[in-house]
Amino acid sequence: MGLFDKFKNRMKQPELYVSFSSWLDKHLSQDLPDGIVAINFNLYDGIRADAEGKPIKGSETYDIELVGCDRFDENDADWACYEVFTTREDLLFIPKRLVPHSDEIPFWEQELPFFSALVVRYLNEGKYATKLKQYKAVSVGHVGGNLAILHRV
Repeated sequence: MGLFDKFKNRMKQPELYVSFSSWLDKHLSQDLPDGIVAINFNLYDGIRADAEGKPIKGSETYDIELVGCDRFDENDADWACYEVFTTREDLLFIPKRLVPHSDEIPFWEQELPFFSALVVRYLNEGKYATKLKQYKAVSVGHVGGNLAILHRV
């Protein structure tokens, strides 16, 4: 059983999916701009800061952004850089401490399978799954890292 299957089969934190799907529903309930051919979920490493700009201990997050792109090329991951739409002003923040993980595998190697499982679950049962599936591709990936293509038309 691979990491993806492990996370898909034992989503220990159902509230994470509820937060993710509510956030995504809010954005997908709106009309998205014309010209989008593919969707990507960007993952960022985040940390909250206090009023003085100092990092708050234990506040590390994964920040998720929905991006609509005007191109898709499976052989060129830079397609996800051609943004027509983004939720950059309304990221979803998920505390890293809530993401199920294994101590045997570096934490950063586990984020892609976990977030892939979240997106696949939404594609299977989300309120606006059909809207997402109309695009040529739906992927997820850490900014500056590899993309996992989860749906193709």
